[in-house]
Amino acid sequence: MARFRPRKTFRLVSHLREGHREPLPGWKREEQGLAHDVEERWNTLHRHCADQSSHLRLARLVRRITNGDYGVRESALAELELATQLIRIGAKVTFLPESQARTADLECRFGRERFFVEVTAMVGSSGRQRIPRRLLPDDEGSEGMDPGAMLIHRVLARIQQKTKQLTDYADAVVLSISIPRADLRGERTVRSEVLWLDLKAVAGSVTLLLTKLRMLSAVMISLWDVEPMPAQAGTRLANVELVERSKQQRGFPRVRILIKNPAATAPLTERQQEGFCQLL
Repeated sequence: MARFRPRKTFRLVSHLREGHREPLPGWKREEQGLAHDVEERWNTLHRHCADQSSHLRLARLVRRITNGDYGVRESALAELELATQLIRIGAKVTFLPESQARTADLECRFGRERFFVEVTAMVGSSGRQRIPRRLLPDDEGSEGMDPGAMLIHRVLARIQQKTKQLTDYADAVVLSISIPRADLRGERTVRSEVLWLDLKAVAGSVTLLLTKLRMLSAVMISLWDVEPMPAQAGTRLANVELVERSKQQRGFPRVRILIKNPAATAPLTERQQEGFCQLL
């Protein structure tokens, strides 16, 4: 699915009648700048998700998409994108209410099969991305570490952080991580040279961590601007599905990886696996 990358600041307001589940006509634009595909996704979700909780969540996503903070915008965009994709592959999607007790973002169903999805975007600077010491190599700090290895460790840290809010679900739970800029320095930083990433190292490291996090059924990672390292061997992990795209397809992630947890308490069903493979 094509991705919206904002080129200038804009603000937009959606109107919902209190207690009314039908959307009011159109959007009120206070400045131009909203890409048509983002507006289309929002309208699709508003029609599909008829409950009041979803409508309230969608109204908040509008404010976040137009927020001046890059991280807030990317997180909201990732949530809109994935929810729309799930609908297009036949899932029924409901946005869960936000509360002090942290929960997943989406409740989804394929027929009677229920699963939950948590969506997050990684955009923080090096100073903001705190990596637990136990996740770093022995006797080695973050300074001087290979950028690809640093990115992997930050992904592992984010998985551990998010897992803490997903411990109470009995059904399958998928964590979706979007990484729009691999250097994690934010939108105002001059882009560094290409970050080469060993995708097998990513898959292997995440798989090893997941065996200790049985409440997670799978992790899906979307990497937008990495350069995959050439594979040294044709072998691959049986629990990993991976799709690489040409770097000319800028509207799509360069790489998407689905890593299933071989030790999950609630593993993905065959139908759920098929659906997430379609998303790749």
